[in-house]
Amino acid sequence: MKVCVLGLGYIGLPTALLFAAHGSDVVGVDVKRSVVESLNTGVIPFHEPGMDDLFRQAQDRFTAATEPEHADAFLIAVPTPLDPATKVSDLTFVKRAAAMITPYLQEYTLVVLESTVPPGTSERIVIPLFEKSGVLAGDFFYAHCPERALPGRTLHEMVNNSRVIGGYDQASTEHATDLYRTFVKGEIYRTNMKTAEFVKLMENTYRDVNIALANELAQLADECGVNIWEAIEIANRHPRVSLLNPGPGVGGHCIAIDPWFLTETSTRCRMISTAREINDSMPNYVLQIVRGMVQGIRDPVIAVFGVAYKGNVDDTRESPAIKFIQLAENDGYTVQCYDPHVKRFPYPLQPLDEAVANSDCIVVLADHACFREIDPAAVRMRTKNVVDTRRILDTQRWIDEGFTVSIPGAAAHPLPLGVGADLREIGLSHDRSVGSFAPLPSAPLLSKHERGDIP
Repeated sequence: MKVCVLGLGYIGLPTALLFAAHGSDVVGVDVKRSVVESLNTGVIPFHEPGMDDLFRQAQDRFTAATEPEHADAFLIAVPTPLDPATKVSDLTFVKRAAAMITPYLQEYTLVVLESTVPPGTSERIVIPLFEKSGVLAGDFFYAHCPERALPGRTLHEMVNNSRVIGGYDQASTEHATDLYRTFVKGEIYRTNMKTAEFVKLMENTYRDVNIALANELAQLADECGVNIWEAIEIANRHPRVSLLNPGPGVGGHCIAIDPWFLTETSTRCRMISTAREINDSMPNYVLQIVRGMVQGIRDPVIAVFGVAYKGNVDDTRESPAIKFIQLAENDGYTVQCYDPHVKRFPYPLQPLDEAVANSDCIVVLADHACFREIDPAAVRMRTKNVVDTRRILDTQRWIDEGFTVSIPGAAAHPLPLGVGADLREIGLSHDRSVGSFAPLPSAPLLSKHERGDIP
């Protein structure tokens, strides 16, 4: 079978290589000539565990091009960004991909849309575009099969996770199922097109809402003088509770985007919209903590650790770091960025020593495993402050080296159950103008001289 995959990004390229490694002849199409030239010379344009080995396995059956070719099956795996002003999906790339395929559409051709789209997109937009070729749906096969893969584990999850396939009709569903069965070991669930579109959005919205709950609880914990990390650990001992950890916001191509695809034509979206607002506001909350820590310092310099949207990946799409940096610069701070995983970013990236030089506060925004290995004794900065939004550092080790450490949601020390703590004793005062706790100038957060520490 010959397969043509349109879009050679984080999803399209691994998918194309998996098909090729499992016996299909594959042409991968991308409008970026640099991507095509890179792949045809054996260079993968991004890092993902296992991709190098997979590329070697697939090399004899895979080629990259800027235009489609005749094929038995076409897959569309192009971006579907969000218009930041209107919060409405931008389907431009999907439409362009459909237009590129249309001249090659024949009876019995299979077309699969993997790109995440609002419910009804296949029925209202994509199929009508294909039918302009004169070949009607039912004569060609069509299905929506949204990807379900986590960056950093993409290949493992593409092979082992369950998939949902929603076909135009039964024959379309079966043909798409047969195609994916060439490499998918997980369960394949069959449904209709709109349900498949809805399921993908629902899954990522579930994650977004639960992260928002954790982030709101962290802010409430700061107001109450409770260590949210300890509270979550205890609450999750309940057999029906599974709270997530708070953080600086969410990013990536799914969780920060997909919920808006559900709400763009709806008037019944209060919980989803609120969750989006909470998660999008977390960089503001982190900056608020930073303000308290550098209060009184002239011309503060902030060292951002981790500009990827999550740990151990090079993906910066929708990263909370972007908004945090913009806000910090608008506050008049100088921002220096360090991320050993990321090669391209809108702001300059520096080596560790340069990023911390003359800085007044390290802000950890991504939970890269390598950050755990940083020796605080070797970190040379002007003022020893750290905001660890991911709680990834060995807090006690940094405190022992003279650092003041703040962790969102952990304003108070972990105390035995039922034991209270006076806010002033742990260096916190309620700032009603911002609705959270800010450090008192005379008593910094979590210094090594205090009575207890976060574990």
